[in-house]
Amino acid sequence: MSPFNSFFDFCARVDRKAVNKRAVEALIKAGAFDALQPDRARLLASVALGYTYGDKLTENVDQGGLFDFDDSHGSSATEPELLAAAPWSIKEQLTYEKTALGYYLSGHLFDQSGEEVRRMVKRRVADLQDSREPVMVAGIVSDLRIINGNRGRVALFKLDDKTDAVEAVASEELLNANKEVLAEDELIIVSGKVQNDRFSGGLRLTVLQVWSLAAARARFGKYFYVPVRGSLPPVQDLMRLWPPRRVETEQGPVMQGLKVQTHHFLNGEHAGAEFKIELGEDSRFWPCDEALARLSPVSQIIYD
Repeated sequence: MSPFNSFFDFCARVDRKAVNKRAVEALIKAGAFDALQPDRARLLASVALGYTYGDKLTENVDQGGLFDFDDSHGSSATEPELLAAAPWSIKEQLTYEKTALGYYLSGHLFDQSGEEVRRMVKRRVADLQDSREPVMVAGIVSDLRIINGNRGRVALFKLDDKTDAVEAVASEELLNANKEVLAEDELIIVSGKVQNDRFSGGLRLTVLQVWSLAAARARFGKYFYVPVRGSLPPVQDLMRLWPPRRVETEQGPVMQGLKVQTHHFLNGEHAGAEFKIELGEDSRFWPCDEALARLSPVSQIIYD
């Protein structure tokens, strides 16, 4: 049998009774069709269409050969277009891979936000050393275990930023306050002390503070930069749909969020003129991925 020429060629030639749609979906998630079509989102959306295409070609053959098929079975018939679908993020693609294979194959979860994280956290896990002073580091949570220690429950996990992984421990207090953040495969930014572990011979990170990516943006970002050419983008939606959050700190409760700065570029008789407006405390919003996507790609968080 000759190699498959396309996804629809596969659907036409495969034994569709032996290989069901769910099996094909798993193959797509695992990346088995990447050489034919790298857009896995469109492939997954088109599985039913592919099987319908294959069934119709089989019906045509049974009715006396309305098409002149050769060994590629269907190459003479016009294949449909793959259905449109929003492309997967790196995290979505890797999560599907892990579901299908049990492990990540095409990348690392840190790649999803690594470039942005490095604007906040310069230190890599591979560069960690025994230190008395707290350090900031970021990575993906893996091998998470909750055990009962002498002072209550503690979370033990690995923090992996692709350069290396370090054993980490978080207290019950931190665990209870960050249940959604301290979870398997989640990206976190932490402050903690790094010490030599006499049992493992390696390093251990004792976590003192932990932030999700959105919380780190609110804590370490200066403002959200929004360029304006013509009408003002829907900035008010940010504050309305994603308001700032009340966070307890050592100094008391504070409203944590990211402020907005607009940068206006004028046209007409004032063409070439520009000015910036700091919208102040009332413009603070919670900078989750959904909120940032509302005004992307030209808007961005300014960190320095």
